[in-house]
Amino acid sequence: MTTAAVPAEQLLYWPEEAAKALRIGRSMVYEEIRLGRLQTVRIGRRRLVPPEYIERYVELLKREAEATA
Repeated sequence: MTTAAVPAEQLLYWPEEAAKALRIGRSMVYEEIRLGRLQTVRIGRRRLVPPEYIERYVELLKREAEATA
């Protein structure tokens, strides 16, 4: 009997992967990072985005949408 390996949940995303998840462009992700609206962690020279920071960013967008409605 064999067991299929369960893929581990992705813990960190490259900015390009975060852009795909958010369905926005790579440049927009870097701009939002620069503005401090999308947080990242650094490992060496790399910037990576944890999933919870993507979720926080989406919540920020929702709050902004509600404030202008």
